[in-house]
Amino acid sequence: MSNFILTGVAGYIAPRHLKAIYDTGNNLLAVSDPHDSVGIIDRYFPHACYFKEFERFDRHISKLQKHGEKIDYLSVCSSNFLHDAHIMFGLRIGAKVICEKPLVINAYNCLALNELVNEYKGEVNCIMQLRLHPEVQKLKKMVDESGKRHKVELTYSIMRGSWYHFSWKGDESKSGGLMMNIGIHFFDILLWIFGAAESIEDVLLTKTSANGFLKLEKADVRWKLSIDEDTNRSLLIDGESCNFNDGFTDLHTKSYEEILAGRGFPVSDCYPSIKLVNDIKKNFKVL
Repeated sequence: MSNFILTGVAGYIAPRHLKAIYDTGNNLLAVSDPHDSVGIIDRYFPHACYFKEFERFDRHISKLQKHGEKIDYLSVCSSNFLHDAHIMFGLRIGAKVICEKPLVINAYNCLALNELVNEYKGEVNCIMQLRLHPEVQKLKKMVDESGKRHKVELTYSIMRGSWYHFSWKGDESKSGGLMMNIGIHFFDILLWIFGAAESIEDVLLTKTSANGFLKLEKADVRWKLSIDEDTNRSLLIDGESCNFNDGFTDLHTKSYEEILAGRGFPVSDCYPSIKLVNDIKKNFKVL
């Protein structure tokens, strides 16, 4: 059994991490979040210590370690713009780090984190759960074996109310914007399955949607993301549907199982999709 600590426990994604820690038979010692709506902890780890201030959380962890308590893992579920700072904290205290997507919001931060991982001889893995989805894995196997070029259409829309634009998620400097916060998983699986980007074309960006065309090594991809339409996850390969709607929310525990078994996705795996989003934003402005 490993000892975990967690930052960002009041966030949207934290319950999936709490469940994954619990389902894999591990222990949660302490959590932190500036927002105190954290009653979800009682469902899994009612005895975990909660800290509203990160500084007190940091001090508590130091005390635990001084008294011989081993901190094996830090799970980072905090806001996107805090990920790199919290990952650095985890490396500094000697914990292995599991971070929610996106790992960071700038590609150069990936390179800096890689240097820190080497410096501390540490381990950082990102949650990239769609790579573990059975249908997505079948698709990758098919593409690897087909040896031909494909036509792909990716649509991901999910309704978000006006609150989204007033939260940190609506602040591009904190979330990385719509493509980073909502679309990063989908850009990752496109690159993972179909290879590196060769060109970026016909991009149209607004505050609530993004769409464009990608020429990848093995595919021509028409993509669309939106937060002002009803939920729709659609991936068409040469006109055939790849259905990954089922089981989408149950993959965090699988991700933890893989990471604990030494088969996680390190910083280097995260870099291509983050750089792609950075390149799109660099070359095309929001209307």
